[in-house]
Amino acid sequence: MTRKFGADLLDAVKTSLRNPMPRGTIRGGLLALAMALPGIAPGQAVAQNLFAPVAYVNDKVVTGYELEQRMQMLSVLGGPKSRKDVLDALIEERLKQQVAERVDFKLTDEQVATAIAEFAARGKLQPEQFLSLMAKNGVSAQTVRDFVSSGIIWREYARARFSSKAQISEAEIDKALQSNGPSGGLRVALSELFLPARTPEEAAKSDALAKQIAANPSIAAFAAAAEKYSVAPSREKAGRMDWAAIGDLPPPLRAAVMGLKPGEISAPLSTGNAIGLFQLRSVAEIATPTPNADAIKYAAYYIAGGRSEAALKRAAEVKASVDTCDDLYGIAKGEPESVLQIDTLPVSQVPNDVAFELAKLDPGEVSTALTRADGQTLVFLMMCGRTYEALANADRESVRAQLQSQRIGALADSFLAEMRADATIVIP
Repeated sequence: MTRKFGADLLDAVKTSLRNPMPRGTIRGGLLALAMALPGIAPGQAVAQNLFAPVAYVNDKVVTGYELEQRMQMLSVLGGPKSRKDVLDALIEERLKQQVAERVDFKLTDEQVATAIAEFAARGKLQPEQFLSLMAKNGVSAQTVRDFVSSGIIWREYARARFSSKAQISEAEIDKALQSNGPSGGLRVALSELFLPARTPEEAAKSDALAKQIAANPSIAAFAAAAEKYSVAPSREKAGRMDWAAIGDLPPPLRAAVMGLKPGEISAPLSTGNAIGLFQLRSVAEIATPTPNADAIKYAAYYIAGGRSEAALKRAAEVKASVDTCDDLYGIAKGEPESVLQIDTLPVSQVPNDVAFELAKLDPGEVSTALTRADGQTLVFLMMCGRTYEALANADRESVRAQLQSQRIGALADSFLAEMRADATIVIP
């Protein structure tokens, strides 16, 4: 009897969802349907109330049974969700279902079976093993089917509706390959301290000071030393640098940092006219490895006056006027060619002091920390883009497909938000 009741219950839920009643009769109709099932007295129906709607979505409902089933399924999958989050997801699925019904979009049994097989394979299970696991934990096969089907239907609908609005240009592919770089991977938070080394005497003095600083490697002591001794503009922030992907650091610094533990200080690194010390403050590790940058494109616009007020004011004006490296051609128009240098170099060929500054920048960002000509020329340094070993030989069509998928997803999310805003949603 229990097995038959479960089957009858599921059939009743599916029937109620396929044939929604007018808004005013939904609650009573479901309760009456529950009371009509064999073996349940009216009092039991009220107590169990498995059919009670937990949300009304236009002319459809989400039942308590569906909500409990979905929560149990997510629990088995190891993805705990709050009741509110799961209910929100089911409400959105109802909206998606309405759109699919409007255009008469349906899945075949073969499509659903394939989708369940792919989903099961993520856990290295056969479909039968996966469904058996769910059943042992009280999750019906129909719940699995509904969950998987909803995702496929919405994906295919969004692709059909928004593909024409999600065309990807060659320039966008170039940007993805050259500028965007990876996300995730090993990231580090560093602090820096630069000591002057323009002459042998200055270098010797700074080397001795660097050893003193390294002998007291606490984060607080390094910050105080950076504020007191560093010749880099970052001394105003106690030498603190923003988080950076390990693959974006210049090779000498990358090698030095990889051997450090939080709180430890690197061996001195020379930039030609300065000695740099770097302290590792923290490390964040994400599962996806970060590829190493293999080439960097950057621009250097030279401004007379070093770090004078006039030169820094000019740098600020230029920064406010440019968004990309190519914009600097207009800034330098009419000036000698030597004032603007835009290069694409292998990482190993970028000067150390420039490489250290570029490691802090994303494409389009600027640094004015460097000078040339014995401090008489300010370097307006701009990051144009990086190329990565892992992306250098990437298939352009694969990149196009990935970018288009992201854009379709964004358009679909926006459309769903509009539907939700226009829908009549009641949560009893």
